[in-house]
Formats: sequence, structure tokens, C-alpha cells
Amino acid sequence: MSIGADDQLVDQKQVVEALLTPAAYEHDVDKVELKQTHISFVFLTKDFVYKVKKAVNFGFLDYSTLEKRRVFCEKELVLNRRLCGDMYLEVVPVNRSDRIKMGGQGEVVEYALKMKRIPEEKIMTKLLEQNKVDKQLVDKMAKIIADFHSKAKTGSKVAEFGSLPMIQTNWMENFEQSKEFVGRTISEQSYGFIQQRVAEFMKSNVDLFAKRAAENKIKECHGDIHSGNIFIADRIYIFDAIEFNERFRHCDVASEIAFLAMDLDYKNRGDLSGFFVEKYVQYSGDSELLKVLDFYKCYRAYVRGKVTSFKLNDPNINAQEKTAATNEAKAYFDLAARYAERF
Repeated sequence: MSIGADDQLVDQKQVVEALLTPAAYEHDVDKVELKQTHISFVFLTKDFVYKVKKAVNFGFLDYSTLEKRRVFCEKELVLNRRLCGDMYLEVVPVNRSDRIKMGGQGEVVEYALKMKRIPEEKIMTKLLEQNKVDKQLVDKMAKIIADFHSKAKTGSKVAEFGSLPMIQTNWMENFEQSKEFVGRTISEQSYGFIQQRVAEFMKSNVDLFAKRAAENKIKECHGDIHSGNIFIADRIYIFDAIEFNERFRHCDVASEIAFLAMDLDYKNRGDLSGFFVEKYVQYSGDSELLKVLDFYKCYRAYVRGKVTSFKLNDPNINAQEKTAATNEAKAYFDLAARYAERF
């Protein structure tokens, strides 16, 4: 976290406290529930969800100033309307006069992204736990994502993000940012082993990565497709696309597919994982992605391990949540090591 972000977090605590009161909203609110990620405060009301970005700077993500948070709220709105337009409503200012209020009067002290609330029991993660996700649903997802990719922006500028130097940069950043968690959420042995296998794979597949880029397999993707970002309700909503760094959004479609496949593997649904990949290949015609699938699965599992580990440094998260985060991060890093054994 950058210098200065800590001061902003102190200021944000006042905003968070205010937004936990029903009187802070223009519409009728009985109660407000707060959920947190490592980068967001999410306020849940009966009909709407308001997401406020935390004043943090992780290097790859910089929300450290109010203006940056406004810009990224607006970008998130546009990007997410591609796959679930009617869920993402507007960017709302948080104002302070005699009190802090959503869309009120006075000085703008924060910005929130307003979304339609979809019942949490419709999140794919919970439906998987209840064994309510079948191959028919996964087939629909594969078709939606293949169609989305077929229309997604591509070209030489986008393709640079799938080049080997950029992939190496992403991995180097992963290893650098996870170094402090060696011995805490990832073993020294796994840390070294994954580095070695990744370097070997990139070195021996230079032509393959170049071919993927030349054939426009690098696109402006969603960037974060996993079961926690999918609602299965009146329709399938794939939400929470990455807006904060185009380097993570512009990627090989194989990396995007690998994320949901990895997530299903993580949840012990290898049957659905394999079926999802099979159907995507069928709809897209991109059978060559199978050559890089485990490599990108490893990448996605490693990133999840790293990002979950960041919670250990978050002052807003309690000890019990940090213990849960430690166990979760360990499981993701273990999965990354298993993938690394396969390529």
C-alpha cells in the first residue's frame, strides 16, 4: 500500500460509518449490510448495491485519490454493461454537508457504483455448494463467453498484452508481490518450483505465444470470470469485470477460460470444469488453447492465492477473517503447484 493511502483509509472510515446508516440513502432503506473485499466496501440494501473503492495502491491497482476512484467507477460501469447491462445502473457521488449522504448536497467526499441487487442465493458459488449447477447451465455460460469473445476488441495494441514479455512481467509481479507470504500462505518449495516451471514453459513455447497473439486470440476480455462473479437468476449475469488495469483485462482468451475452469477445479467440480472447456472450444473453434490451458490455470490459481494473501495486511479485516484468508490462500497456491506439475 502506498504512502498516503493509510490517511485516506482513515477518512474513508467516516464515510463507511455514515453509509451503514439507512438515513444516508435517498430511497427507503430498512438496514444496510457491509461486505468487504481487499479493494472494495460493498453496501447492500434491499434493492440496490453500492460499491465504494478502498483508498489503496497495490501498484497494479491505484485507487489512492478521489479522482482516480471516480474515473475507475465510471470505467467499471461501461465495461460491465457488456455482459450485464441492466445490473449496472450509475455512478453516484457521496456528499458531505451537515452529514454524509449518498447523492446528497455539499462537498463530494466519495463515489459509489450503484447496481441492481440480485439475491445472494443466486450466486454461482452458493449454487455449486447446493449442487444446483449442471452441464446445461455450464453449456450456456460457455456459449455466452464464446459470443462475448467473438465481439471483443482485439488488434495489435491489445495483442501486446498477450506477448511473452508482458506475460513474463505479470509473473514477475506475482512472484515479487507474494514473496512476503512465503512461509505464511505459500511454502518456499512451491514458490521456487512454480517459478522454475513457469520459466521453462515460457522458454520452450515462444512460437506458440507469438502465434496466439498473431491470430488475435488476445482480446479485451472480462478479466475476472469465476463463480463468485456469476449470478444465475432470470438470466446469467457475469459481473465485476476488471477496470483498474487493462493489463489484466487484455489477455489471451485461454487465460479467461482457465480462470473459471480453475475455479471449478478448486471447488472439486472437475467434471464441470472439463465440460466447460470442451463446450467453449466447440463454440469458439479454438482447440489450440488446450496447449496453454494448464499454464494459465496455474497463473489464475497463483493470482487468487496472492490476492487472498493481501487480506492479511488489511486493517479493516478481523483476525477470524484473516485466518480464513490464510487457509484459502494456501489452497490456491497448492492448486497452482499441481498445475505446474502438468505443463
